[in-house]
Amino acid sequence: MGWEESAVRAAALATHELALFAAVGIAIGGLDDLAVDLIWLARTLWRRVVVYTRHPRADAQGVAARGSGMVAVFVPAWHEAAVIGPMLETALERWRGADCRIYVGCYPNDPETWAAVQAVAAREPKVRPVLNPRDGPTTKADNLNAMWRALLADERTGAPVVAVALHDAEDVVHSAEIGIYAALCPRFDLVQLPVLPLIERERGMWAQAISSTYADEFSESHGKVLTVREAIGAGVPSAGVGCGFSRAALDRIAARHGAPFDEGSVTEDYELGLRIREMGGRGIFVRLPGNAGGGAVAVRAHFPDTLDAAVRQKARWQAGIALSGWGRLGWRGGWAEHWMRLRDRRAILAALVLLCAYVSGAGWLVLNLFGRGPAFGPVAQALFAVCTGLMLWRLLVRAAFVTHAYGPLEGLASVPRTLLGNLIAMASARRALISYLRLARGAPLVWDKTEHSFPKAMPAE
Repeated sequence: MGWEESAVRAAALATHELALFAAVGIAIGGLDDLAVDLIWLARTLWRRVVVYTRHPRADAQGVAARGSGMVAVFVPAWHEAAVIGPMLETALERWRGADCRIYVGCYPNDPETWAAVQAVAAREPKVRPVLNPRDGPTTKADNLNAMWRALLADERTGAPVVAVALHDAEDVVHSAEIGIYAALCPRFDLVQLPVLPLIERERGMWAQAISSTYADEFSESHGKVLTVREAIGAGVPSAGVGCGFSRAALDRIAARHGAPFDEGSVTEDYELGLRIREMGGRGIFVRLPGNAGGGAVAVRAHFPDTLDAAVRQKARWQAGIALSGWGRLGWRGGWAEHWMRLRDRRAILAALVLLCAYVSGAGWLVLNLFGRGPAFGPVAQALFAVCTGLMLWRLLVRAAFVTHAYGPLEGLASVPRTLLGNLIAMASARRALISYLRLARGAPLVWDKTEHSFPKAMPAE
């Protein structure tokens, strides 16, 4: 047997094994997703048939009318001079009659952002600039804790707030947010609103496609998964924007850990939601129309629209949630909490499964061109058929949620965009592993933020 024949046999064997590994992984992940889909469908049908036939649907105006008290909004800012001014102006306009104060955390070595915040604060008393005692970038949690200390100082001479909300410097807020937090945070420890990424349509097709992958993912995550987490009693993680915390919950966290936001975490917002649940608190995902029959109250923002920026951001999420979160949060809670944490932490393994699927698929095509493709038995073929059915179902569900949030054209486009989303996920997993290993070897933890943009034309509420 020549070396060519040996190489072909080795390639066929590798393709065979990679295909089986990928098929098993896809089947397990697909069944896991299917279980979430079925729970969401059952809950949705029950509410429509049983709940909404007996009780009218709530809307943001009705809920907000029951709230009172000041809401503090924390906005961390590091090199955000280009967006912080327009963001604050928009928030102040939409929250004109709301009882709120906006804290903006800045750094001494970022004078441009500080000047932009001071310019707005000079004419708007609702804006409270906070200068971190340390140069940036520290961590986002450190920035948030600096605003927490400023809030405590302000409360010594004024009335305490009822809730603390989080936003980023590029967010387009909704006018009904403050009222919802004021009404619900005294009852619940965490209130998370939907996040709907804006699709970039002015920087070319490539930027539009990359930004659209965020729209695809958040449509499903904030349209279905968070609802299921709440329904089965698992902790609702904070998205870090469009979320409000009860003052009592943050006090309890601060009393135990010294501050409400963990400065040793790269995903402090996600962890805070789960820690609240561990301490007996309750988080809820709130999807309410702004008024009867209107669109949902949601936060909108531009997400990264370049491949490098998207990979960097998602690598930070994966490193913090799938890797660091494993050691930091463990596997506390009941079956529902274990299940959801397992789903959160499967991202790295899922990327490996995807890589094996693509490599084995390419190998199978090449080998079959020369009539040397690997043979699969009936069990393997049945497994491949199950995987195909689960993937088609997955694409259909994703398209349905994207259609609901963005319309039918984007829903159809989400199907081919899955390939781009998978590419970003695989590249992010590699970067996340490298980042995690560096941190494990003692590398300093810093705020690895991406560049932001603010929309020129305001999206309708």
